[in-house]
This record gives sequence, C-alpha cells and structure tokens, in this order.
Amino acid sequence: MAGDRGLLLMPMVATYLFLPNLDYLPPVKRDAVDVWMNFPASTNTKTLETEIVNELDKRMAPYMSGEREPALKNYYVITWPNGGTMGVRVKDMDQAKEMERILREEILVDIPDFQGFAARGNLFGQFGGDRNIALHLQSRDAEALMRAAALGVEVVEEVMPGTPVQTNPGLSLSEPELTVRPNDRAMLEQGWNRQDMGGLVRTLGNGLYVGEYFDGEKRLDIIFKAQPWSTPEQLQNTPLVTPRGEVVPLSQLASVERTVGPGSLRRVDGRRTITLNIVPPEEVSLEEVRAQLETDVLPKIREALPADGSILVGGNASDLDKALASLSKNFLLALLILFLLMSALFRSLRDASLVLLTVPLATVGGVLALQILNLIDFQPLDLLTMIGFVILLGLVVNNAILLVHQTRAAEVAGSTRVDAVEQALRLRLRPIFMSTLTSVFGMLPLLVAPGEGSVIYRGLAAVIVGGMAVSTLFTLVLLPALLQTGSLPLPKFTAMRERFALRSSQ
Repeated sequence: MAGDRGLLLMPMVATYLFLPNLDYLPPVKRDAVDVWMNFPASTNTKTLETEIVNELDKRMAPYMSGEREPALKNYYVITWPNGGTMGVRVKDMDQAKEMERILREEILVDIPDFQGFAARGNLFGQFGGDRNIALHLQSRDAEALMRAAALGVEVVEEVMPGTPVQTNPGLSLSEPELTVRPNDRAMLEQGWNRQDMGGLVRTLGNGLYVGEYFDGEKRLDIIFKAQPWSTPEQLQNTPLVTPRGEVVPLSQLASVERTVGPGSLRRVDGRRTITLNIVPPEEVSLEEVRAQLETDVLPKIREALPADGSILVGGNASDLDKALASLSKNFLLALLILFLLMSALFRSLRDASLVLLTVPLATVGGVLALQILNLIDFQPLDLLTMIGFVILLGLVVNNAILLVHQTRAAEVAGSTRVDAVEQALRLRLRPIFMSTLTSVFGMLPLLVAPGEGSVIYRGLAAVIVGGMAVSTLFTLVLLPALLQTGSLPLPKFTAMRERFALRSSQ
C-alpha cells in the first residue's frame, strides 16, 4: 500500500507543478469592438452631438467608406446622461484587433472632457466579456476615495500598459449640487435635531416617504413633498413651521452651498464605492493579472485610502474563486463515489485503489498536453478545460476496470497471479485500444481545428487527448506490475475458486 500511495502522490505533485494559470472562460471574440464612454454630468444633448458624436463620426468616416483599413461593416453610437456606448464591426474579422488599437490610439483621444474605453467584443458580453477584474474601493470620505481611485488608474496603466481601466462612477466632479449644512444651535433652539432636518430636506427635495395606501387592489406609496422651487435662493427662503409654532426660513436653520459632485453614487454592501473595472490582455490569464494586482497595485491604493477604507476584489476574479471551489468539491465527491462503487464491486479496497490510480496519471497527461498546447498558442486552465478533467475521470477508469476484473476472474478460474495478468492483457488489449483510440480521435478535431470558435473546446480536448494517452500507457505497463504484487485474493474469491475447481473435477 505504501507503493500505491507513492504512485498517487507523485502524479499529484507533478500536476501541481505543471498546472497552467487559471482563467474564467475562453476568450471567444466577435467581429466587433465595444466602446464605453464617460461624459461630464452637465453635458447637454446639443453639446454631445456637436462636440463628441460629430467628431467621432468625422474620425470614423474614412474607415466606413473604405478609404482606410480596416474597412467597417457598420457602427453605432448610443448616449445617455453621463455616458454612452459605441459598437464597431469590421468586414474582416482578422482585423478586429487592429481596429481596437486604432480606436484606443486615434479615434478616442484628444476629445475634451471625454473618456473612452475600447475592448474587443466578446461572445459572453459585458465590458471585457468573461475576463474582468473589479476592484471595489470603499470609504466614507468621498474626496479621499476619488483620489485613491485616480491613483489606482495611474498605477494600473503604469504596471500593465495598454490595459483598459474603467471607473464606475466616473472621477470627474461636474454635477451641480446643493449642500445643506445644518446649524445645530439654531435647530435645537427651535426644537429640532439632525434627524428632523434630514426629513425636512427630503421633503424639500424628491419627497419624504410617510407610508402607503391600499385601495383594495394595489399598494401605493405616500410621498410628502413641499412646493417646488427653481433657484437656491428660493430654497433658502422656504418658510418652515417649527415645533414651537414659529415660522422661520430654511436659511436660519441651515446654510445652502453650491458645490459639484460625481454624476452618480455607487454602493456595494451598503458602503460608498468606486469600482475599477480592469480587462486583462488576451495573452495573460486572469490569475496572472490578479497576482500582479495583489503585488504591485493594491498596496499603493491601500496607502492612499483613509483609515476606514477597504478594497474588495470582484468581477470574474471572484466568480472564478466560487466556480473553482464548487468544481473541486464536485470532483472530489465523484472520486469518493467511484472509489466506494469499485470497492463494493470488487470487494477489495486494494483493487479499487488500483483502478483510481489511473486518475492522477491521467491528470498529469492532461496538464502536460495543456503545457504543450501553450507552446503553440495561449491556453490557460479555464472552467471549460476543468470540466475536461471531470469527463476524463469517467473515461480513464474503464481500461483499469477491464484489466482488474479480467485478472480476478482468471484467478477465480484457477490461474496463478502471473498467468491471470498475462491472460487479462491478452484478452483486454484490443478493447482497451479501441476505447482509447475512439476517445482520442473523437476529440482530435476539436484540438487541431482552426478558427475563432475552436478556442471554446480546445483546452477540454487537449486534456482528454493527453489524459487518455498517458493513462493508457501506464495502465498497460504499470497496472499489470502492480496486479502481480500485494496480497492474495480475498476469501470470497478463494472460496469461489475452490468451488469452481471442485465442479471441474466432477
């Protein structure tokens, strides 16, 4: 059993050492480039059209007419308050990456008060598709939070040049605001506190929720609102009836200041947040980028955050951790069920262990196949590739089951251990090769076929082809040697052999 443990441990160590970097999903690209745009919050429709949209149309015209390459099929621009999006489709899909570069370096630059982020369109959608890391910067101090976010953008662009970084919300303070600062002494003299003043301000603004009304069919919110006002001066002069029965203007209880702020507020887990969305380059895995962020970027951002600040890592990096944990549990559960099933069928823990011995050997083959594939083209260990290892689990044990079962059957029939192993090899060699070759050649087209869509199942095919090949080799060489060592058959098998010999003599 010590030898069996060694044979299990060595492939596991080899698998860990040669394991490729992790990724979320394969980068399946479309023939399009997506652009996300941020505008100043106060930008009106006419300014958007004349200074931004018309300028983009002017710069895109040579590519749309075919005067410059890459030629375009079409493009569109959609805007909304504070932002917009643009989609660009090329005629030749091979030139989509070049169009992405042109958008970043020529089309989206030198436009005042404008930020544009270009990324290759992905089959799985969203900004960056399936390869997005979100850094959620959180703090109560809005100004310090914005400074830390701006520093984060600079550090990411310095450490990983050419990597798109999108901030949500934007970092520009251009949205006009009115800040109401209460005068605590004046409020207390009138019998109010800060909570009361907060309710008053909401009443003067969008309205204060006071309850709901049920008409027998629907529930309707009851919102209490003051008379509308149009200027800050009118707001300051709004008369308020205090608990003491006096009528005083708002200006006696609080000051109203004109300021500017962000176009929108974002909260994650109830805390004020600015999110940095980072899209790794195509040739770099999600795990590599995350490790680089942990080493070179996050420490500098943490230094810039105030004492109550924190950073949460989300996006597909967080999704990858959850999916990996779930897949690992399912894989271990499948191994346990398979081991218990083999133990019950063979009535031998050793025979079940010999069958499972093919699993780590197969994983070594799958990992080596991925490393060889990486010498030709970038292939990380994404979720679909991991599923290939689960599929491999059900394929590689078949050959071992054939050999172990045939060996034990021959022993029951009266053969010696060595003769039983030789007989099992002689009888089961052809079925083993047939099952292996059908699996390998069935997956080979997915491995070698060119094209954009082939990247989806290429890693999965490499795992199955490499795992089946290595597992079969060790099954035919190593497993027969192990079958000839160890303990004698269990009592049930011995009794069956004696009964078989008795019947033959009669």
